[in-house]
Amino acid sequence: MLAIDTNIVVRYLTGDHPQQSWRARKLIDGEAVFVSVTVLLEAEWVLRSTYGYAATQVAHALRAFAGLPTVTPENGAFLAAALELTEQGMDFADALHLTRSAHCKGFASFDRKFLRAAKAAGFDAVREA
Repeated sequence: MLAIDTNIVVRYLTGDHPQQSWRARKLIDGEAVFVSVTVLLEAEWVLRSTYGYAATQVAHALRAFAGLPTVTPENGAFLAAALELTEQGMDFADALHLTRSAHCKGFASFDRKFLRAAKAAGFDAVREA
């Protein structure tokens, strides 16, 4: 299995660079690849900030990408839960923070928007610091 970088994920999803996008598709479609949570987090940010995609569009694209037969995402269950929260309106980074810390007694933040979204999603153990 080969680990891949953010730029390969972005080229695969956007097709914006003919030569690199073709190489990314050939690589990902042709062999088993591992994609870390940090690569997916960066890809989400790039797709939103540079390409102007809506958060829900990015979540759908990342879900489809992670579901490809040759792609093994790091901690797939956490990723799936974070993408679901993102599709419900939570920031992807916040969703990852929250799902990755589910084993803790709670989650503290100063971010009131995040706290409201987390509570709305059923995470009652979040609180303001």
